[in-house]
Amino acid sequence: MDLKGDFPAQHWYRLSPLSMLLAPLSLVFGLIVRVRRLAYRAGWFRAERLRVPVVVVGNLTVGGAGKTPLVLWLERELRRRGFRPGIVSRGYGGAGATPSAVPRGGDPALFGDEPVLLAERAACPVWIGADRAAAARALLAAHPDCDVIVLDDGLQHYRLARDVEIAVEDERGHGNGLLLPAGPLREPASRAVDATVINGAPARPGTFAMRLVPAGLHALDATRRRIDPGELVGKRVHAVAGIGNPARFFATLAQTGIVAETHAFPDHHPFAAADLAFADADLVVMTEKDAVKCERLGVGSLAALRVDAEVDPKLAEVVARKL
Repeated sequence: MDLKGDFPAQHWYRLSPLSMLLAPLSLVFGLIVRVRRLAYRAGWFRAERLRVPVVVVGNLTVGGAGKTPLVLWLERELRRRGFRPGIVSRGYGGAGATPSAVPRGGDPALFGDEPVLLAERAACPVWIGADRAAAARALLAAHPDCDVIVLDDGLQHYRLARDVEIAVEDERGHGNGLLLPAGPLREPASRAVDATVINGAPARPGTFAMRLVPAGLHALDATRRRIDPGELVGKRVHAVAGIGNPARFFATLAQTGIVAETHAFPDHHPFAAADLAFADADLVVMTEKDAVKCERLGVGSLAALRVDAEVDPKLAEVVARKL
């Protein structure tokens, strides 16, 4: 697998001399995290409560673990139960700082790649903003029938009060168990949440299992035609992934029977045409999140693999009960 850069930091997933060297900084970071959390719990900093309940989906660790597919699954499950959700995101990687509605086909450079993907696939309004409380207020003003907010990647955004917290992990778990910068943890592993979802690994007692399943390969051109993996037998296929865990995407791609030369990029990588210029490629395959950026580059022979989350249905029951 071709790797572009050191991501995630390799020392995060083992106890190495570097992680031990950085451990004192982790203690300082941990103190800051605890004081900040205490300040909100004690009321020294004000957390804003909306007129509707808020469900937060996030990570205790740095790096993608499957939040976006889980948000889409949760949005569908809430609608099935009669709720009218709206989704709020930071809009990481986008230039927009003020609250904005994310349109279908929006520019990832303005709104961020994940919000654009959410807007493409969710059947509800999606808004972004650096101040997620303000973004949620704007969404509710524009859509007064909305009765629940799903906050994407907002576990550490204490400024917005929440009613349900869901943490997502993948097979990497908590890495070496240390806080940043010695390890991948944003908050202590002991930090309590309402539900923990394990993506792509066996669920522990008290957690909920999730897996990502391939849901079709489609061309990134005007036809948007579905591509049968059988068409690619004997073809020269390259796969790129600019997500938090590229290996997981490549493994999912292999499940479909597609044999590809793989190229991993940093999460939220700003792809350029040169990144996709493989002289021997008959097709370049990528994630949906990368596709919203790459399909604008004017490069031919691109395709995206759609994935859907399959989650323990008991999670939806737990969330609905809390709401």
